[in-house]
Amino acid sequence: MKSLIGSPGTVSGLVLRVGQFLFASASIGAMLSALGFSTFTAFSYLIASMGLQLAWSLGLACLDVYALRIKRDLQNPVLVCLFVVGDWVTATLSLAAACSSAGVTILYVTDFGLCGQLPISCSRFQISVALAFITWFLVATSSLVMFWMLGSV
Repeated sequence: MKSLIGSPGTVSGLVLRVGQFLFASASIGAMLSALGFSTFTAFSYLIASMGLQLAWSLGLACLDVYALRIKRDLQNPVLVCLFVVGDWVTATLSLAAACSSAGVTILYVTDFGLCGQLPISCSRFQISVALAFITWFLVATSSLVMFWMLGSV
């Protein structure tokens, strides 16, 4: 079987998972450091979604490190099916959380213009949402690689 870029058990797969982990944790950190984030349900959902992504990416990164260390191939049908389902679920949740948080952020920053009037950190909301979209992009890339691998296993 041909090895794809981003496949589990490869260095590129490990880099992809570490990137997902880092951007998800940065998104959570930016949101937690913002004043008034807990008053918006969409931002709480973003933290929950990025927390799930953080756990999933860390688990698969550890599996990649283990596979690279013992030089083991992770491309069996059962594992690839598990990776596909997990990646697609986390990708869907990440996109939904990023989009809903972006909608709330745009509503308060642009439409209502309440950033100067309320004690909330609009710039940190924007940074957190941008980091969530970068996380989603990395997860979507991983999801497509896994889906492609599923057809060839």
